[in-house]
Amino acid sequence: MNQDYIKPDEWSIIEEDFDPGRVKSSESLFSIGNGAMGQRANFEEHYSGPSFQGSYIGGVYYPDKTKVGWWKNGYPEYFAKVLNAPNWIGINVFVDEEQLDLYTCKKVDNFRRELNMKEGYLARSFEAELPNGVEIRVEAVRFLSIVNDELGAIKFEVTPLNRNAEIRFDPYLDGSITNTDANWEERFWETLDVRAEEERAFIVSRTLKTHFNVGTYMQSQVFQNGQKLDLQPEVRKNEDRVSFKYQVSAKKGETAGIIKFAGYVSDMNHNKTELIQAANENLDAAIASGFDKLRTEQKEAWAKIWEMADITISGDVMAQQGIRFNIFQLNQTYLGKDERLNIGPKGFTGEKYGGSTYWDTEAYCIPFYMATKDQQVARNLLTYRFNHLKKAQENAEKLGFGNGAALYPMVTMNGEESHNEWEITFEEIHRNGAMVFAIYNYVRFTGDFDYIPEMGLEVMIAIARFWHQRANFSEPKNKYVILGVTGPNEYENNVHNNWYTNYIAKWCIEYCLEMIDKVKDGYEDDYHRVMSHVSLNEGEIAEWREVAEQMYFPYSEKLGVYLQQDGFLDKEIIPVDQLDKKHRPINQKWSWDRILRSCYIKQADVLQGFYFFEDHFSKEDLEKHFDFYEPLTVHESSLSPCVHSIQAAVLGRMEQAYQFYLRTSRLDLDDYNKEVEQGCHITSMAGTWMSIVEGFGGMRVVDDKLSFKPQIPEQWKAYSFKVNFRDRILKVDVSAEKTEFSLEGEDAIDILVNGKKLEVKPDMKLSV
Repeated sequence: MNQDYIKPDEWSIIEEDFDPGRVKSSESLFSIGNGAMGQRANFEEHYSGPSFQGSYIGGVYYPDKTKVGWWKNGYPEYFAKVLNAPNWIGINVFVDEEQLDLYTCKKVDNFRRELNMKEGYLARSFEAELPNGVEIRVEAVRFLSIVNDELGAIKFEVTPLNRNAEIRFDPYLDGSITNTDANWEERFWETLDVRAEEERAFIVSRTLKTHFNVGTYMQSQVFQNGQKLDLQPEVRKNEDRVSFKYQVSAKKGETAGIIKFAGYVSDMNHNKTELIQAANENLDAAIASGFDKLRTEQKEAWAKIWEMADITISGDVMAQQGIRFNIFQLNQTYLGKDERLNIGPKGFTGEKYGGSTYWDTEAYCIPFYMATKDQQVARNLLTYRFNHLKKAQENAEKLGFGNGAALYPMVTMNGEESHNEWEITFEEIHRNGAMVFAIYNYVRFTGDFDYIPEMGLEVMIAIARFWHQRANFSEPKNKYVILGVTGPNEYENNVHNNWYTNYIAKWCIEYCLEMIDKVKDGYEDDYHRVMSHVSLNEGEIAEWREVAEQMYFPYSEKLGVYLQQDGFLDKEIIPVDQLDKKHRPINQKWSWDRILRSCYIKQADVLQGFYFFEDHFSKEDLEKHFDFYEPLTVHESSLSPCVHSIQAAVLGRMEQAYQFYLRTSRLDLDDYNKEVEQGCHITSMAGTWMSIVEGFGGMRVVDDKLSFKPQIPEQWKAYSFKVNFRDRILKVDVSAEKTEFSLEGEDAIDILVNGKKLEVKPDMKLSV
């Protein structure tokens, strides 16, 4: 049974009734962020029950020393971790000297928490009876500004319900923060300065080892019945913490409130000697605007994002809520303003995966950002990898590769590999292919070929060199083979000739050769610059070509399918539907040895190749491979349902496509994997968008044009989405009866619908 306490709503995530057993899950689901920082939905007031505190700053990380039982040459020295940063949301609340703590209250009624995705804020309200018998009503609203991404704001109000009461607010900053996932229980921060100036407080902290300097700051204003009070707070501070104490006498039914402006400034964006000055400037601006104006600006900024990124679904509230939650979290995690930042699989919602960058960005996220924002955002994601090319070459060198070969990291903050599982770090090399596919995908969609000579070609050459060196010639097979790998299916380690890895290696080399010729013909200066820089000659190119042409692919003549790896059919082939439910999920119920020997597949592997290179295979090929591999797939990766949803739609199996869509869109809301308390699955959320746009909408780029083959699940009345294709915004409205296309801008656009070429003109609807 999946969790089902989130109320169906088109624009909000809503929880009613307080249950301490759900607190950690809700802290993940109700997380907020603005692309530069984010936080779990921890309570502002003290909470003594089980909780997982988390507040994170984009790009600020710590190299936690790798912890393994048996060190092997080539292991990464550290595992990069996004840091739990100093806590600025804290407001201790006392009522007649009794501390408000929902875990110890006599009773909690009318509890309601709402993440309003339309306007970008988190709200909470409840009534509680404290141990001292005072009954209160609390209303709290919080948001992280996407207009000023260094600023957050909180409004917290307390109303005594059964008698007059003394209300005390103690807003604080706390620098004594630890990560729950520290390998060696080390502290990651040292506090350099704690100060209070009038009603403002500051903590300047520095990360150990990486030496990021961060200023955490706050200023509070106290109100009674909406009127600002002129109170001089009592200040308390020690070496890691600073707090203010405000006392308000409230009559029964009167409301005492506090507004707290706070946030982070870091030396990624400011001189480290001027952090307090930068914090003061943010506070000056916040006080001048006030809470209500800032909240209006937040609403308007989110309206602009939704104007382009929204997908509407009519007739299915659960599906609508799911896709908007996914789109909202993607935008909270990454807005594309800073090419030094990227998208961690948990975003700002938890510490698992260290907040680092995986191949998920290239394989799943780029299409979403490409189509819903300006193309510069996707270009920034590619630039991030180009800027890490030297580190990728160093990573390959550590493993024994030379001549400028590059192995992009499985997990990284700065381009260095920082993943400490042998079978992933050294064997899941298919990630290199995703780097090149993302460049191909970007150029195909945006038409921005200039990226290739500017940056992309150097990346592709370094990766082609890696594949050339990683493959070796097998005399018995008379082919080139790639040994000792882990494919996208992480439930098979150290296998030989994973089909997907071999296929993408061959394709990378061929695409690189094609681009070298194209740059040579059209960008002569860039061609000579790149070739002299990388020292590539015709002899080496001939060797690459031989590897690509002679690549080996395991294949079953009997079944007519490519095999996931050599010896796959030696396994006992038992479909998942014949597996006892008490064994699921197998990654939590089985030993790793048993998983590795089984036929069960974590996520699309061969089918990942069929998704990327759809136009290399016939529909009949896809059907045969889908029917063989999907029944063996346990979908225990968040990246699995979206690929299968798209392919089921291609095959016209709309009920199956719809079920996979629901699973990917509500993976966290319904907690399919029983782990949402660790954080949400941010990168797979982009796959949810793809399930609708590429799956149900059938959107592809064919012959430089957008192509659509629209279908609709029978559970829906209609759905719509927009795509920004080469600076022209096309809206697609699909119902059971027809599909309508409309265009913003001044220039008409040719599209393909079910293979037929049509022209869409601005400000008119084309109905098919």
